[in-house]
Amino acid sequence: MPPSTSATGSPPLRSLPPAVLANLRRGVEKESLRVRPDGTLASTPHPAQLGSALTHPRITTDFSESQLELITGVHGSADACLAELTAIHQAVYRAIGDELLWCASMPCRLPADDAIPIGHYGGSNVGRAKSVYRMGLAHRYGRRMQTISGVHYNFSLPEPLSNDAFFALIRNFRRHSWLLLYLFGASPAVCASFVADRAHRLERLNEHTFYLPHATSLRMGRLGYQSEAQSSLAVSYNSLESYGASLEDALTRPYPAYEAIGIRDGDDYRQLATSLLQIENEFYGTIRPKRTIRPGERPLHALRERGVEYVEVRLMDLDPFCAIGIAAGTMRFLDIFLLHCLLRESPPDTPQELAALADNTQRVAARGREPGLRLARKSGEVTLVEWSREILAECAPIAAALDVATGGTAHREALSGAAAALDDPAATLSARVLEAMARDHGHSYVRFVLAQSLAHRSTIRELPLSEEAAERFARLADASVAEQHRIEATDAMPFEAFRQSYLAALRP
Repeated sequence: MPPSTSATGSPPLRSLPPAVLANLRRGVEKESLRVRPDGTLASTPHPAQLGSALTHPRITTDFSESQLELITGVHGSADACLAELTAIHQAVYRAIGDELLWCASMPCRLPADDAIPIGHYGGSNVGRAKSVYRMGLAHRYGRRMQTISGVHYNFSLPEPLSNDAFFALIRNFRRHSWLLLYLFGASPAVCASFVADRAHRLERLNEHTFYLPHATSLRMGRLGYQSEAQSSLAVSYNSLESYGASLEDALTRPYPAYEAIGIRDGDDYRQLATSLLQIENEFYGTIRPKRTIRPGERPLHALRERGVEYVEVRLMDLDPFCAIGIAAGTMRFLDIFLLHCLLRESPPDTPQELAALADNTQRVAARGREPGLRLARKSGEVTLVEWSREILAECAPIAAALDVATGGTAHREALSGAAAALDDPAATLSARVLEAMARDHGHSYVRFVLAQSLAHRSTIRELPLSEEAAERFARLADASVAEQHRIEATDAMPFEAFRQSYLAALRP
């Protein structure tokens, strides 16, 4: 039976028995740029040995042909999830020759914007739509912004939750997610190529590196995944109905600047639509309600018809000190934090609160380690450290319950690590990045990340990959190519008819 819920839709901790806590469901989607040994963006196509980026269930591309996305299955333990993510990295490194996976969120040395290759998915309607969508992103936001990479953390319970419970979790996540930026933000600096010919307020660290001295995550700040157009969206997370209505409006409302871009230039498509959002995935939320979609189905249709299945956390930077981008302790802290968001009271949000939350996120992204930094909450401003300690204290019983359920002390250790980073900001990932850049790399962002990426490649290549695992990845690659060919062979609809039909399919 699903756990009982309070009036706000959130279950009490006592309603989550050890069998539930020991089998939380999580999966990871990890993006990484492929780069040359000199730290410049690779221009090679998606490696043929990795199969089809359109249909491979574990290895695809994100915005760019040079931007891999590695996808685990759903796992009942953090260790199992990390083991699969490691194996996927092993398969990738066997296929990319002397190229590297860039181990940080902010990109490598980038070429001119129009030289960044957009992902290619073959000649089928669905493959072509994926490329046209990315072309639209390029016209709307520029290609450089799309090369930013991160880790998405998918989370659910082994027993079903109501839509109201999921949205209560999401509201609380948005209220407190600045804490994750403080603890795990790892992008305080950028290569100068990323901000070339672009207005910014960063400080110069050396000839080729800019930074902010107290920044935690420039990826989540004003230079990262931000959009002036989307800033007008006050998406409500008070219910599936209000969320769906907000998103549908953005998906159907014409936007003058995008109407000026147009849909087509002769036979070439410039974007999928002229609305504020082309498709649901264009919405840059820090957390999303998700439902596994069926072939050809719209994500919003799936949510409305079958409800929320899991949440997708989208604000995590790649950890440049970890060979696979996310550490076990980080995953365990996320589990604690997400349960905390689920279990505490979650009043409805308001447009005023949403604006204040956005401001808190920007403060912590740009100034999170600044001594005495204050954040806004309903009772007035409070220091980041004071508020963080309150949250961690509330998380302590959850960490203890998880350790009882799973055995050991790993969750309490993850919580202790977070508390230590509050006491000593130098222990945060962002501070460690700047310290390593200064100590070993002449304050160079690219030199630091390149050295870390080389070390991680060596680590991954030295790990044994069983013959059975290697054969499994080979079968997945072959099957994905065969499936792409099947899709292309069975396409009968002209692309323009496919595009219009897909965009129209929002409601059940």
